Amino acid sequence: MQELRGSADGVHYRQPWVVGVQEQIERLTKRVEEFEEVIKWVPVVNTKIQRLEAEVKALTVEVDNLTGQVYNLSVQVETLEKLWFD
Repeated sequence: MQELRGSADGVHYRQPWVVGVQEQIERLTKRVEEFEEVIKWVPVVNTKIQRLEAEVKALTVEVDNLTGQVYNLSVQVETLEKLWFD
């Protein structure tokens, strides 16, 4: 099956394989454009990851501090209980 196309220099026929190749090129071009959009977001995502890593580090330090405070308070409670009940 040949596809009939008009052109400035007259009518010519396109072979079916040519149509198939052109369609595949169009599909691949669309995929490349989609990947280009994804690639544009990579720096933004990397920045967000770095920010989240910094937040996690800060929160880890805070949790460590709070854990130390809880330990100190539990020691104080134990000391008070000994004084109170002895």
